[in-house]
Amino acid sequence: MSLQDKLDAFKADFKAGKAPYFAPPEIHPVMERATAELIASGQAERALRAGDKAPAFTLTDPDGTLVSSTELLEKGPVVISFYRGVWCPYCNMELQALEEALPEFQAAGASLVAISPQTPVNSRKSVRQNKLSFAILSDARNDVAAAFGLRFALPDYLVELYKALKNDLPAVNGDPSWTLPMPARYVVGQDGTILYSEVNPDYTRRPEPADMLAALGRSRVNAS
Repeated sequence: MSLQDKLDAFKADFKAGKAPYFAPPEIHPVMERATAELIASGQAERALRAGDKAPAFTLTDPDGTLVSSTELLEKGPVVISFYRGVWCPYCNMELQALEEALPEFQAAGASLVAISPQTPVNSRKSVRQNKLSFAILSDARNDVAAAFGLRFALPDYLVELYKALKNDLPAVNGDPSWTLPMPARYVVGQDGTILYSEVNPDYTRRPEPADMLAALGRSRVNAS
């Protein structure tokens, strides 16, 4: 089953109010409105894309170790996934799919990192719950996400819904701003050029990990 098939099956159960979330029906139009407005804003089309230069960054992993994109790129191309947080089941399913694909990325000479606004404590929880062997880097205030054109502020009505659902993003992220990154996936070549990009303001839609392998293949050809 593809990643998107799994996400679609989860979405159907979520909207039907099934376990484990037992989501009440009145929340879905609110979430769908916010997604539709983000799509209509055109922000995804303004985010960095293939052919652009990726901003350099240095972020901390869950253990507090600094991870530099420059140093990662010295070893090979880098696959980057922008991750909303441990509270997002769609994001967690994506991380699990990326973990399954990690051996293929490594065989292509690439490293894999996820970038999230959540605190290191919550990133450790993500790594543990999803059984990950790659790092989730903490992007305080979504500054790196902003450099990629991905940061957006939640509309007030969605903030109120999140509060009602006890989804306290300021606590999860250690930041009062109520901002998130649009889910996005990038492959960055060793010269810093983005070889692959997929940005989707609809958080229920994610590309397949295998979609990046062609870009990694091109990176190896260019490097040789």
